[in-house]
Amino acid sequence: MLNKFQSHINTKFPFLKDKKLLIAISGGIDSVVLAYLCHELQLNITLAHCNFNLRGDESDGDEDFILQLAEDLELEVFVESFDTEQYAEDNKKSIQMAARELRYNWFEELAEQLGYDYILTAHHADDNLETFLINFTRGTGLEGLTGIPEINGKFVRPLLPFSREAIETFAKERHIQWRDDSSNASTKYLRNKLRHEVIPILKALNPSLLQSFETTQSNLRDSQDIVAESVDAFLEKTLDISNESQAKFKISEFKKKDNPKAYLFEVFKDFGFTEWNDVLNLLDAQSGKQVLSEHWRLIKDRDYLLLSDINSKTFGKITVSEADKNIETPFGTLFFNDIDSISETAKHIIYVDKAKLQFPLILRTREEGDVFFPLGMTGKKKLSKYFKDEKLSLLDKESTWLLCSGNDIVWVVGKRADERFKVTESTKQILKIELK
Repeated sequence: MLNKFQSHINTKFPFLKDKKLLIAISGGIDSVVLAYLCHELQLNITLAHCNFNLRGDESDGDEDFILQLAEDLELEVFVESFDTEQYAEDNKKSIQMAARELRYNWFEELAEQLGYDYILTAHHADDNLETFLINFTRGTGLEGLTGIPEINGKFVRPLLPFSREAIETFAKERHIQWRDDSSNASTKYLRNKLRHEVIPILKALNPSLLQSFETTQSNLRDSQDIVAESVDAFLEKTLDISNESQAKFKISEFKKKDNPKAYLFEVFKDFGFTEWNDVLNLLDAQSGKQVLSEHWRLIKDRDYLLLSDINSKTFGKITVSEADKNIETPFGTLFFNDIDSISETAKHIIYVDKAKLQFPLILRTREEGDVFFPLGMTGKKKLSKYFKDEKLSLLDKESTWLLCSGNDIVWVVGKRADERFKVTESTKQILKIELK
């Protein structure tokens, strides 16, 4: 196996030879063998071990084993202890997901702080098959069927072509010791159930299962490349606007396709949506209809679909005293200056009769029943009607702020001032309000 591993490194990962590497090591056979193989090739490696404190003395035994292994191989080692159960409870996650987050976050922090170029993990061919079956049973697209990537950012998985059987054979031939995790024997977790009950049956039906699976995944990756090229070309015509607050997609381009649902899935699959029939129905829904995922929302707005983050920071009301000369806001900085005469005019500048203002002024977002008197018009207008006439999207409406004096709107900020506060011939104090 050592020769095959060396050939694999030379072919696929030659860049690792002169890099500073961190090996994620649990004490199990896979990561221990990875450490030995890299050590044999004289790669510049350091060990990193997570103690999740989930198995009592067994967890502490794993830590002691790793410390001894590092000493035997004359390698530097980092060990971090986690209260995984508390983290899972605080973040409302399963123990497995909590442990995954903790270890990957810690590995990335170590690499960033201490200058490691790559983090090596010991995922192998059987892990890849298990991941494929997990995704398959839960429902997934092509991406979920193409398996674990060999390179993902800083993470590199050099054991992916090797089977669990080959790893065990190497360990036994070299008399390498490792730790067995007792939780791996339990079938209450889906991965273990597949490992112990399903995959052995599949291997009995096809002794060359892993080789056949590798061929299938290669074909799927080729298909995925074709799909990605098609989606990229589609997005060039479909994506109208993209900025920090939203992305805007032309509905007409989806409707031109024979299978718009497939394109909707490919475009929005990374944003956590699961009800794809509801997403499809947005194409013909009334404006304002929306579909939510945990962190994102997709909104029908006339001829567009708008994608935005639903967990953006929200702000309460902001008060402006008479003494304030500038105020930092979520949408920019407002400047307040007493002036003698009106000069430039623009949407981001208004001039008001200061004597008509009631301080402190209030900055807030819209409320039900808001009305104002648009500058240059006779009479009042509902803010909702104004927004509709201006053809503002739901996101635009939510992000529009109002500068108010008492209960009266002085300025729909950046859009329209109120007639009641305008400067007239009798005005003695002119206040210039500018948004930058």
